[in-house]
Amino acid sequence: MKKILITGITGYIGGTIAAKLLDKKYNVVGLIRNEIHAKELATLGVETIVGDIHDETVIQSAIQKVDAVIHNADSADDAYAIDSIINALEGSGKTLIFTSGSAIFGGKENGEKSDFVFTEDIPLNPRLEMASRVLINDYVIQSAHKNIRSIVIVPTMVYGRGLGLKQDSIQVPALLQFSKEKGFGIYFGKGENIWSNIHIEDLADLYVLALENAKAGSMYYAENGSSTIKNIAETISDKYSLQPAQSLSVQEAVNRFGAAGGYFGFASNSLCNSDKAKKELGWNPQHLSIEKFI
Repeated sequence: MKKILITGITGYIGGTIAAKLLDKKYNVVGLIRNEIHAKELATLGVETIVGDIHDETVIQSAIQKVDAVIHNADSADDAYAIDSIINALEGSGKTLIFTSGSAIFGGKENGEKSDFVFTEDIPLNPRLEMASRVLINDYVIQSAHKNIRSIVIVPTMVYGRGLGLKQDSIQVPALLQFSKEKGFGIYFGKGENIWSNIHIEDLADLYVLALENAKAGSMYYAENGSSTIKNIAETISDKYSLQPAQSLSVQEAVNRFGAAGGYFGFASNSLCNSDKAKKELGWNPQHLSIEKFI
């Protein structure tokens, strides 16, 4: 494999994966919505295709020109886009890496703690709100029967400075901004809910290893540490000289971040283990502390 198509290449994860692949002398192609970022990406050595992720003609044409696809563009909930990509890849033997999200582990615990640790061999029985994500993951994995080397990666709370055009993640910056507005680090309910986390560069390294070594029909959880939301809030208060961390209601989280963000992104648990990726792919993440990054 030499030529890799990345959707969501202007985003945080996609841009960092692209940078890692370019360092390893892969040819990288980015599917972008418009030409706004085309020149910036060209200076990085990225070839671009302008088109809509839901235009099947664009998808089929782009996939014909590459050896593998890494799908990041708002992918976890978009069944239409991944179906088009799988239809275009069917029978080709080419590689597809799909980006999911670890909110699938959430139990809508409203800030209460659950220390149950998910591994890839534990069947998921997701809440209704996350059921479609699990169905999409299963659909991607089963596409291995269509002669597609399909792989699913499930990132947890991602932190660190991105290497692409978008340098900031979602959860920590959002919590930081809300905390600055309130004047204190914020958590929701008891804030004892736990999220596994992973540094963006370690995550991108996992994608490269999966691209090069993973078997068809594989899934990998990506984490290297964990923290409660309350502990993250307390770290924000300390590092940014804010008032001591305080609890807000889960409803305030929903009002601020939407239902999925409030109930699952900041008030549910998302705890998993990444031993499978370390054992099968030789993945060796280097960053251990989200608190140190904050």
